[in-house]
Amino acid sequence: MTPPVPASVDLQQLKTQIRHWSGELGFDGIGISDTEISAAEQYLFSWLKGGCHGEMGYLARHGTRRSRPAELRPGTIRVISVRMNYWCDTASSATAILSDPEAAYISRYALGRDYHKIMRRKLQQLADRITTEVGGFQFRAFADSAPVMEKPLGVKSGLGWMGKHTNLIDRDTGSWFFLGELYTDLPLPFDTPQKDNCGSCTRCIAACPTNAITAPYELDARLCISYLTIEHKGSVPEPLRALIGNRIFGCDDCQLVCPWNRDAAQSQLNDFAPRHDLDASTLIELFQWNESEFDRKTAGSPIRRAGYECWLRNLAIALGNAPTSKPVTDALLLRLAHPSALVREHTTWALQRHGVLH
Repeated sequence: MTPPVPASVDLQQLKTQIRHWSGELGFDGIGISDTEISAAEQYLFSWLKGGCHGEMGYLARHGTRRSRPAELRPGTIRVISVRMNYWCDTASSATAILSDPEAAYISRYALGRDYHKIMRRKLQQLADRITTEVGGFQFRAFADSAPVMEKPLGVKSGLGWMGKHTNLIDRDTGSWFFLGELYTDLPLPFDTPQKDNCGSCTRCIAACPTNAITAPYELDARLCISYLTIEHKGSVPEPLRALIGNRIFGCDDCQLVCPWNRDAAQSQLNDFAPRHDLDASTLIELFQWNESEFDRKTAGSPIRRAGYECWLRNLAIALGNAPTSKPVTDALLLRLAHPSALVREHTTWALQRHGVLH
């Protein structure tokens, strides 16, 4: 059993030190909360019962372990939540890429290196510093890597409020950030949640291409382009294909229109800067990648989650939405006999859109 924190440790001072260390490690915000998120648990179970999670069965697999931290990591009484900005001004304009139907739009978070390993490593380093200061303590680090309700915990810790698009928003830095957590048995003082500053604004709801934000603070993942292009591994429903436009991995529309992102905070890390020109590639260029090229250029990238087959599926849809031209139809014809039935199906659909097949 882990020994209690020595009586000589000033917990308020330790919290101040933890905040300082987190900044040195590259985190852009930190907050501390208890583990009580019963309202979020009730919403989650209702959301799952409605089938809004689509094929993401892992969201239902762990029951209350997802919403009760002490069931996942026994002894947990506090959650240290952190955020890390990923917005990079050196990337090609998101709006410009979305406005060019021949360009490939990739969600801003996926242009650089995979954040999972980066954040977990830095969370471990933060835990190591705490250990040096107070001795042994129980902890477990998470970065979208286990059944953790990171958004409700982030809200409770004061990292931001839950926006109507269901992403966290911080008043000073916007919403372009990743979340991570340390579950711990340290009885640290809490932070205060932020006020919900969405007000009457509904820009994110109006901007959603597929109407996936079904009401303020409610998202149907089955309609969400991020889900359709990343988590969904089968055929994309035909009524949604045209609405996807040129978005081939994820979707940022709801964040791009958010007033709190007008002066978005920049990432401190070069890791999230675009690699392999993924911020400014054409659909045809990426559709021509073979599997070994995909593997090489997405090594250490979140894009790996989609896999090569769904990568081609997504690009076929986007090319079906592009203006008709000989280069577009020639590129599609080269994939018409692809070994994957999924790729063939969506390539055929795209060629039918261009009038090449009937």
